[in-house]
Amino acid sequence: MATPLSKALTAIDAAHALDPTIVTIANEETPYELHYAQKCTQYLEKRAPDCTEPLRLAIRAQHFRRWEVPRASYPMTRPGYHAWRTFLKKRQASLVSQICLDCGYSAEDSERVGALIRKEDLKEDEETQILEDVACLVFLDDQFEAFEKEHDEEKIMRILRKTWGKMTERGHELALEIPMSGRPEELVQKALAG
Repeated sequence: MATPLSKALTAIDAAHALDPTIVTIANEETPYELHYAQKCTQYLEKRAPDCTEPLRLAIRAQHFRRWEVPRASYPMTRPGYHAWRTFLKKRQASLVSQICLDCGYSAEDSERVGALIRKEDLKEDEETQILEDVACLVFLDDQFEAFEKEHDEEKIMRILRKTWGKMTERGHELALEIPMSGRPEELVQKALAG
């Protein structure tokens, strides 16, 4: 019998599968947001394998239908970026909270998923901090190599140091296990050296 967790994960992944951006991973094409969500779940298993269902759902859905609101729909400035991110978090939290309700979760658990997606009480809430660790780990493992090719070294150093500062000690340990070589590895070592 399907549980609320399995139903909600199925609904979340069905939406991720609609992402028109396709990536090739291990010679297999997959929608990018589905790949991203699966990668987040893999890191959650390393970071907090015994976590609550609301955290498991928030991790899986933190970029929910993100492609529908492209970055270019906001001004290409730092305030524009922050406005875009704030809007996305609120939108994603609302959509996913409704999925949770529809799949049989209580209003309290559904709202908890939304609060985690909005990253409420970051630094004070252990689960929100775990979500932040996972997001940073996926960035370093899955997105950093492409990111570093598109930006100057000063910006890369700033982003790496900011990313590192958002993470817990356990997040740092897992980040140092990520296999890197060449320029990405050099940039990370340089950033961490100060």
